[in-house]
Amino acid sequence: MCGIVGYIGQQDAYPIVIKGLKRLEYRGYDSAGVAINSGNNVNVYKRKGKVSDLEQFTLNKDISGCIGMGHTRWATHGIPNDVNAHPHISMNGKFVIIHNGIIENYAYLKKKMIARHYEFKSETDTEVLANLIEYIYMFGNVSAEVAVRLALTKVIGAYGLVVMCIDEPDKLIAARNSSPLVIGLGQKEYFIASDATPFVEYTDQVVYLDNQNVAIISRDGIQIKTIKNDIVNPDIKKIDIDINEIEKGGFNDYMLKEIYEQPKSITDTMRGRVFQNDNYISLGGLLDVMPRLMNARRVIIVGCGTSWHAGLVGEYLFEEYARVPVEVEYASEFRYRNPIINSEDVVIAISQSGETADTLAAIQLAKKCGACVIGICNVVGSTLSRETDAGVYTHAGPEIGVASTKAFTTQVTVLAMMALMIGKNKFNIKQEQYHELLSELISIPTKIEHTLQSASKIEEVARLYKDSSNFLYLGRGCYYPVALEGALKLKEISYIHAEGYPAAEMKHGPIALIDDKMPVVVIATKDKGYEKIVNNIQEVKARKGIVIAVVSEGDQTIASMADHVLEVPVFNTAIGAILTIIPLQLLSYYIAIFRGCNVDQPRNLAKSVTVE
Repeated sequence: MCGIVGYIGQQDAYPIVIKGLKRLEYRGYDSAGVAINSGNNVNVYKRKGKVSDLEQFTLNKDISGCIGMGHTRWATHGIPNDVNAHPHISMNGKFVIIHNGIIENYAYLKKKMIARHYEFKSETDTEVLANLIEYIYMFGNVSAEVAVRLALTKVIGAYGLVVMCIDEPDKLIAARNSSPLVIGLGQKEYFIASDATPFVEYTDQVVYLDNQNVAIISRDGIQIKTIKNDIVNPDIKKIDIDINEIEKGGFNDYMLKEIYEQPKSITDTMRGRVFQNDNYISLGGLLDVMPRLMNARRVIIVGCGTSWHAGLVGEYLFEEYARVPVEVEYASEFRYRNPIINSEDVVIAISQSGETADTLAAIQLAKKCGACVIGICNVVGSTLSRETDAGVYTHAGPEIGVASTKAFTTQVTVLAMMALMIGKNKFNIKQEQYHELLSELISIPTKIEHTLQSASKIEEVARLYKDSSNFLYLGRGCYYPVALEGALKLKEISYIHAEGYPAAEMKHGPIALIDDKMPVVVIATKDKGYEKIVNNIQEVKARKGIVIAVVSEGDQTIASMADHVLEVPVFNTAIGAILTIIPLQLLSYYIAIFRGCNVDQPRNLAKSVTVE
């Protein structure tokens, strides 16, 4: 869950590394550090706090050199401080290392190293690995590359790492296992990073390291091996990232920019896939597995956080239109059970980054059981996209804000397309209804643009309740997952306790919390559960609760009862779940801003959860 950047070439390394760390800061911002090889020695600078704090610390210091690496940390072992920050230096100063992941057997390895008279300065598992590499290098009388490979054969856990050897100053060694690393290929220069955003302006040619791959990188080229010394032929890919997509573009925060990008990201996700005039949906990435999809006995959707909520909406869509039983599982729980899965099942794994550790472990389990595994992912070349049988990209564009927004809406858009495509092919949807559903789907971006025009009203409501201690979110049917997602957004970025509940379940406990200080956000658009949700609102008002209702435009019934109404255009189907999250995203955003919170980098969170 940390950000890694490395560079070797002819340019000054420090500016490239620092700029790269800023672009990766969403992956971790407890501390930051750099190591720059000046040719004569390696200068290491690190500081608790953000990359900007590191920049201040390095003013007037020697940052010269054309080889360097940097790290932003999200703490796992050891509190955030200067000592635990990366890079870490081995006891005898032979190796400098940065690392993302968790070395699960670090305590055992540390005990062994202490017995060999090694001393440790930090509380991290990474320093253990640095010393293990050094010990093998010095006492085994081997090269740095061999020392790294041998050390990794002793390691249990996840790692993405970059290593400098003081005695071999003209190379970097990178290795990966269950923690992403990508290498950018330039002219006599090479880049290493957790994802491609740090070097998009320098090259579009990349190599994604696979698990247990080690890359030995010099200005003259790269060589990739397995940790067992088998040669790997690099598979060079071309990436397509617009540099403007990873800048703020005039917005104060990435989160607000990404909320406003949703009409475009949803349009891009549907482009070339939804054909209203011809009355069909085509998802090319699923063509090879369509027979298994059509004949699936059951669909199991796995994901974490926001992706899990998108999967819950998908459950309603699949059961409504595809008429297939669906189960939605937390990937983190699914992988540790002994689930009953067979070859007639289809497992859909959802991950924005495609690198979520628990989700990747879940798909490995599903594949071992013979299920057809399909990925829904936003990042081309990610591990999930490479390890699933088939998949669909969301085309949301880079999402930098830690709290996902356009990831959710594009994931639900993909699930809606899949459900409608299967439903039509199985003759569960009549032609006329199918045409109407496609019209509804295609209209979503325009209706989101219309909803965004009410941002100032949502901002006013946020100002009134920014000091509330608790929120309750209620929804029925496909809007229950929206309630969960709305509550999650508020928790993530404003640090207000919030819970999402099925509206009917309010009477089974949460109603005890309602008083005149409790804002209750109710998704109450007009659908088949409308009369029931009206009753739920009356129950809240009878207990003096504050009701903030998301309603269909022109709804006077709920407007007469609620304290505040946030209107969205009228929608007639479950696809409307995509639309109703927009006011809740804005509400969370403005509340967090009024509370003085950093919405892009909320405390204790990182964007891509690549460790368990």
